[in-house]
Amino acid sequence: MICVGKSSWPELVGVNGNKAVTIIEKENPNVEAITVLIGSATTKDFRCDRVRVWVDEYGIVGEVPHIG
Repeated sequence: MICVGKSSWPELVGVNGNKAVTIIEKENPNVEAITVLIGSATTKDFRCDRVRVWVDEYGIVGEVPHIG
């Protein structure tokens, strides 16, 4: 499956999760970014229109956000 636009945001690790969501959706308008607490259960399906922004208990991005 080929996704359109930017697909990974390593530069956002350590940034506030809400700010990261805004940046991701601005840089790739084809995706919806959502914050998810690290360790939360999620579905395993792959979607080109979704970016999970994994945040810690302080709301800071702890993993590289990417399409999936």
